Amino acid sequence: MKSLLKWVGIPLVVLLIIGLIVLSKVVWPRVDSNMNPVLPHAPYSVSDAAKALHDELWIADLHADNLLWRRNPRKRNAHGHVDLPRLREGGVEFQIFSTVTKSPKGLNFDGNDADAPDDITRLAQAQLWPLRTWDSIYERAAYQAQRLQKLEKKGEVHIVRTRADMEKTDRLLGLLLTEGSHPLQGDLEKIHRLYNEGYRAMGLQHFFDNELGGSLHGRSQAGLTGFGRAAVKEMREKGIIIDVAHSSAQVVRDVLALTPDPIFISHGGTIAHCPRTKNRNLPDDILKQIAARKGIIGIGYFSGVICDISPDGIAAAIVDAVKLLGPDAVALGSDYDGTVTVSLDTSELAAITDALLRKGMNEATIRKVMGENARRFFKENLPEE
Repeated sequence: MKSLLKWVGIPLVVLLIIGLIVLSKVVWPRVDSNMNPVLPHAPYSVSDAAKALHDELWIADLHADNLLWRRNPRKRNAHGHVDLPRLREGGVEFQIFSTVTKSPKGLNFDGNDADAPDDITRLAQAQLWPLRTWDSIYERAAYQAQRLQKLEKKGEVHIVRTRADMEKTDRLLGLLLTEGSHPLQGDLEKIHRLYNEGYRAMGLQHFFDNELGGSLHGRSQAGLTGFGRAAVKEMREKGIIIDVAHSSAQVVRDVLALTPDPIFISHGGTIAHCPRTKNRNLPDDILKQIAARKGIIGIGYFSGVICDISPDGIAAAIVDAVKLLGPDAVALGSDYDGTVTVSLDTSELAAITDALLRKGMNEATIRKVMGENARRFFKENLPEE
């Protein structure tokens, strides 16, 4: 019997190993590529003046979901939008790494039920994340943070935790952001646990209503719940900055009334520029309130938030946002690797600089929107120590 098990077991183990290799090397790169495509294009023409300016810029991106994917971030990948080599090629100094922990099938901007099937559970299982992440939303946030911590230990990234960290220059600065506060699972103590994992920014909602309040894409369109108000106060006491990218309009109004502190939108756009985005972008009057509070709005590169996703279209969305909100309130917020289609990956950001110059934006404003506004915002709002 033992002999039989030995000969049956060995082939099964071999088949399992082969299956895992195929899954890792063939299946997941294909799935990742299909879900995070870059439109085919010839190399973008970038003027000498734009190249020279771009090389001088301090560039920041307020939103990328790279940690969600089973992809080696130290390697230049042929699929997806972000990895460390391409960030360096694009001149990025500061990248916010958002962590997606629960997401409904279909990613419907028009409305999602709170109990809609969760794609991230299946994604965690299929990518062979640790078992603890399969049934715990909190553990998914912790696991993704720990992926970035490993890069920090290897000297690739410096995780931003304090204002002083924004002054580091020896490697890429990375800041952790939860996309929605689902990882709290109704427990305020988890704010402290996430803080200890390195999180310094938290979104309140994602694609559906949660314990904190209504989503822009949820059913209720409600404001902050009692738990949501308590969570916002706790976050601010810890020095965690609030992102309202997917929150309902009433949630944002409630946050603005609850705290005098600046808040931000990590990835979005303006309805004034692209009226068809009213089911994804917050009303322009709310954006003006955020800007007046010295907050910032990251302009995304995908069709849900801007009308034209070409480099010229991204530049046009930035120009109109500056007209609406002022030059100090606008930043980049790509939503790279967020299951979106884009026209360029992070290595090609000079094409946006070129487009902004061609649209007549002055160099001082370009420096602000490409990164200086983000640097100022986080230096002013992160914990001092």
